[in-house]
Order: sequence, then structure tokens, then C-alpha cells
Amino acid sequence: MTIQSTGYNSTNPNRGMGTGPVLASSTLNGENVRNASGEDLGEIKDLMIDTASGTIQYAVLSFGGWLGMGDKLFAVPWNAMRLDTDNHCLVLDVSKDRLKDAPGFDQDNWPDFADSTFTNRISSYYH
Repeated sequence: MTIQSTGYNSTNPNRGMGTGPVLASSTLNGENVRNASGEDLGEIKDLMIDTASGTIQYAVLSFGGWLGMGDKLFAVPWNAMRLDTDNHCLVLDVSKDRLKDAPGFDQDNWPDFADSTFTNRISSYYH
């Protein structure tokens, strides 16, 4: 998967599609997430956007299953990750064991992202 910016140019529609500070959210869905040691931590399943500010608040990370089954989902604060354009992935600086113990949820029971108790718990876990 290639991480792309959303620059558009009517005379050359492919211009501006390289990496950059503005990205199409669709390029992040399915993107690999690794830790600083290079271990695979899963992939991005979705992005949670604050509609009032227009900023990404959380990336929903899928981890632990096999062939997409039994995956546990984690809400990871967007500012806890960084984009690694050289390796085409996102980096979350936590160990696999720490991620396994993180507050998570399953596909059928998403948390209330507007609940301050939930968001404070997630923020304090990753920062």
C-alpha cells in the first residue's frame, strides 16, 4: 500500500499524489503499524475524526487475530503514532506485550468515543 497525499492538479491529476502533509484517509486504512523495533503490531481499520475540529483523534488498530478473525481492536491516539514514509507504515512506540494489555474492544462492541472516561483512559495508557 502506498501512502499518498491528496494534492490535485487539473493539468496533471497524478501530480501531488506522493507523500505529504495532507493524506487521503483511504490510504491509511489497512496500513501496517509497527513499533520502533520493527515488530508488526497490526493494521489500521478506521480513523476516528473529531467533527468539531476536523482532526483525527484516534486510529482504530486491529491486532492479534488470524486472517482477520479474532482480532482485537484498539483506539490509539493519533498523536501517539508517527508516519514512516520510507517504510510505508505507521509507527507506534509500544511493545507487543504492552499492546496486548491495552484497553481494547471487539468489532461488535465499539466504545463511546465521546465518553471522557474512555478517552482519558486511552490517552493516559499511550502517553
